Amino acid sequence: MLIIISYKKTGLRPAALNRWSVSCPTHRCCASYNCNLLYLQVFNFEVVSHFSYMIKSKHKKWIVVLELSSQEIDAILLSIKVSIWSVVFSLLPAVYIAYVLSRKKFWGRQALNVIVHIPLILPPVVTGYFLLLLFNRTGIIGRFLDTYFGVTVAFHWFGAVLAAAIMSFPLMVRAIRLGFESVDPKLEVAAYSLGANKFMIFLTITLPLIIPALITGAVLGFAKSIGEFGATITFVSNIPGQTQTIPSAIFEFLQIPDNNFMTLRLVCLSLLISIGALYISEVLASRLSRREQNE
Repeated sequence: MLIIISYKKTGLRPAALNRWSVSCPTHRCCASYNCNLLYLQVFNFEVVSHFSYMIKSKHKKWIVVLELSSQEIDAILLSIKVSIWSVVFSLLPAVYIAYVLSRKKFWGRQALNVIVHIPLILPPVVTGYFLLLLFNRTGIIGRFLDTYFGVTVAFHWFGAVLAAAIMSFPLMVRAIRLGFESVDPKLEVAAYSLGANKFMIFLTITLPLIIPALITGAVLGFAKSIGEFGATITFVSNIPGQTQTIPSAIFEFLQIPDNNFMTLRLVCLSLLISIGALYISEVLASRLSRREQNE
């Protein structure tokens, strides 16, 4: 498996690939043309050895070629899948909890706030242990799911989604809550006085104003899920190809002597994924802000 990483605009056409200073046996497949953003291209090739090298064209642009093992590719793809699903499952509950904490006044509000932020306070291993007690086949919730639905969460990739969602949930709630608190309540009161119901006020006034906060919360949740380790390895173990994420794979590679190159390779790729997610969120948030100012 080859991953080609290029940065900035290369403007290379297929015919220009022959002018590279270092030859690449697959160069006719990995040209980048008019690309202005950092991107990844993945090609299916047999892995012969582990190496990386840089190719520099006469256009003074750098292209990095990494050859990854199937275990590394599985860990990367699983980490991305787990992070995406954890954001999907957490976003709506995070919006609701953030709205309640920022808009409602009720007895037990501070207790709810403490409960939401407990995963940030507890060690991740403790959170994973509690999940294991609840969701294993003999646990209260796990036995119910296994008996009536035939669903096993522990030691399954969906368990990694659950662990990542719980660990990232406080960060998402915090970011979205700040968005709600930044909305002027007078706008909602004015809309209510004109006859709009609460649902329409939320849908047409409040929600558009907190979209940057939603993006920030989703990206924070994604980045936290990418890096989640303690709760995940405690709850779903470290099974290659099934529950092994990038942090778990890095932990396994660290146990192998003289294996720093594979570890460093995954560290760089995880950093690249996180930076890419943050960059996309900043671009989307800035575009939304400019559109609101123009309107």
